[in-house]
Amino acid sequence: MSTDSATGRVAVITGASSGIGEATARTLTGAGYRVALLARRADRIQALADELGDSALAIEADVTDRDSLVAAAQRVQDELGGADVLVNNAGVMLLGPFISDQRAEQRQQVEVNLLGAMTATEVFLDQLRDGGGDLVNVSSVAGRVAGPGGAAYHATKWGLNGWSEALRQELQPDIRVIVVEPGAVATELAGHITHEDTREGIEAFVASTAIRPEDIAEVVAFAVTRPQSVSLSEILVRPTAQAM
Repeated sequence: MSTDSATGRVAVITGASSGIGEATARTLTGAGYRVALLARRADRIQALADELGDSALAIEADVTDRDSLVAAAQRVQDELGGADVLVNNAGVMLLGPFISDQRAEQRQQVEVNLLGAMTATEVFLDQLRDGGGDLVNVSSVAGRVAGPGGAAYHATKWGLNGWSEALRQELQPDIRVIVVEPGAVATELAGHITHEDTREGIEAFVASTAIRPEDIAEVVAFAVTRPQSVSLSEILVRPTAQAM
């Protein structure tokens, strides 16, 4: 991975408090980036920023709250000079049957996974344009396949993929739009599933199959450090043992 062009670039990462977001922050700082860590859990991102040093800025923000994103964007502009890369990583995976008892989880997934990415992009878009930037949307293999027990989650990821492709065509050549579609990754997502039977099944699957968040972070870093004339528009990354 060439890091020459990365030195001094600024990456904004949503959902940076754990999992793929945290790993991406570590990987990009190692490649010469400065990073803005956005998440709701202020204590987690501040601890990460302290560890990463002067190259990291922790900003408490919620992707479902546009005002908090606007305030975050202003801090990024004022303190880091603006964003060159936006990694839309914030997401929830609240799998379960499509029933009324799960309606809050269904709505939350749409608001965070799809609308949250759209809002963050809208807020940071001018900064990305100024820098000839990169927009990285962390989707999922669930945006390519579909099955029972995850209808709302699949809908958000299929929606994210379709929106990303339309935006790729709209924003080129000034901004590259890159979609990364992980399969099973060892993060805390499965532990947040409220439907007990579903949670137990998914946790067992992840434990037996998943790859590391760092594996996805390395893919993100590779994509954004390609020459500007090269765009890796869609990247599917599965564990070798994962069938779907």
